[in-house]
Amino acid sequence: MKYDFAVVGGGIVGLATAYKFQLKYPTLNIIILEKEKELAFHQTGRNSGVIHSGLYYNPGSSKAKNCVDGRKQLIEFAKRNQIDHDVCGKIILATNKIEQDRLSELKIRGEQNGLIGLQIIGKDKIKDIEPFAEGVSALFVPESGIIDYKAVTNKLADLIIQINPNSRIQTFCKVLDVKDEVLLTNQGNIQTYHTVFCGGLFSDRLAKKDNMKLKMRVVGFRGDYYDLEDHAKEKINNLIYPVPNPEFPFLGVHFTRMTDGNIECGPNAVFTFKREGYGKTDFSLKDTLDALTFSGTWRLFINHWKFGLNEYRRAFSKRLFLKELRKMLPSLKMSDIKAGRSGVRAMALGDNGEVIDDFKIVKNEKNIHVLNAPSPAATSCLSIADEIVKYTSESFDLK
Repeated sequence: MKYDFAVVGGGIVGLATAYKFQLKYPTLNIIILEKEKELAFHQTGRNSGVIHSGLYYNPGSSKAKNCVDGRKQLIEFAKRNQIDHDVCGKIILATNKIEQDRLSELKIRGEQNGLIGLQIIGKDKIKDIEPFAEGVSALFVPESGIIDYKAVTNKLADLIIQINPNSRIQTFCKVLDVKDEVLLTNQGNIQTYHTVFCGGLFSDRLAKKDNMKLKMRVVGFRGDYYDLEDHAKEKINNLIYPVPNPEFPFLGVHFTRMTDGNIECGPNAVFTFKREGYGKTDFSLKDTLDALTFSGTWRLFINHWKFGLNEYRRAFSKRLFLKELRKMLPSLKMSDIKAGRSGVRAMALGDNGEVIDDFKIVKNEKNIHVLNAPSPAATSCLSIADEIVKYTSESFDLK
């Protein structure tokens, strides 16, 4: 099979990239390869479904710029294509004085990133927005929202084929190796001039197949969710987030109204012994050895062992998970929550144990590798795609 261009990875970043390429170069024959039976099967289809505003990220970073621009593009795309979404706003809830002091810093950072309408609100206003929430103050973020990311991904796929019927979405197609301009897959060899690799949890391994030398590795962290029972759904209107702990590389458990009306609580963050291990006891010897023979993994564990231990305890205890949720919603009871789904985050680590926080996109010979695209990559996907298209066009002098 011969194509002008290939995209490896059928998540939202891969499809957004292929879509933006097809818009810019309508006559290019593009193939998108996804190893699973359907698109958006892993991180895209298992995230919290939140449209991030761009609040948390360092001003000037790729995350900050792409999130703000990407959010605007995403909402316009959703409106144009009738995709379920709601820009409902969220509150970041401070439950003590230390957290309250951090709200001002968050507000300043958000304003530096171009957010509008940010307000620090008191107890009365909190009750107006989320009657069951308890906190000393909160930051109201009106530009946050919710969306169906799986629907976005599938719509992008449809639009690619509409633009060029000779392009192709190939599922059940796993890339086994990369040899010059040939992708060796379980469905035969595919010849292509250039490939963009958007492999998510396997981005580092795909890069190695393309003979890249890396000083980083992807490590998986599972996030478990609980769902509110039907009788308790009235306790959440939209989105409630905790004030992030600057010493911990995750946002913490939060409450999210999904586009289908369900309310999710979570996720936690625990090291997983399998990169696509969604069950608490899932195990892969290869994935485990890959993570635990990397010095950066151990340095991360040493730096954050107390947080890691607490997260692990909560993963196996509904009571402890509930205790964490009740910091923001004290009236929540054991009978109000039930076990929900889980997802696995791809965390890119340097060999020094530091989390590679920003998006990382690099060129290798004739190909482009998206080595790191953590949250808010789903919100940012159309903006990230613009950068990839620009970078690729300039690198390879595409016409």
